[in-house]
Amino acid sequence: MRILLCCAGGFSTNMLMQNMKKVVKESAKLNEDDFKFTAIPADSLESEIDNWDIVLVGPQVSHKVDFIESVCKPKNVPFTVIDKDVYGQMDGATVLKLALVTYKKHQMNNAG
Repeated sequence: MRILLCCAGGFSTNMLMQNMKKVVKESAKLNEDDFKFTAIPADSLESEIDNWDIVLVGPQVSHKVDFIESVCKPKNVPFTVIDKDVYGQMDGATVLKLALVTYKKHQMNNAG
């Protein structure tokens, strides 16, 4: 699963991304080879959107959700905004779960 994290500058999201990688690495069920992460500024989304399975949006750029949706929807890429409390705690496990659940829901909605 290829997870694209979107935020204002990329710094705090990069920290969160490292926590998510750590969760995958330490998990008995998840395989590191199955995951790819990258953190980018929201303004770079249009040039980066191809080849990603899901976009996670940092709460600090939630005001750009309309722009993000306009980029993701035509490409059929699901996106979701990370809860600000979860983000503030840099909770990689919860954010990874959010990505997996959002992606699965998206696949089910497209299958039916």
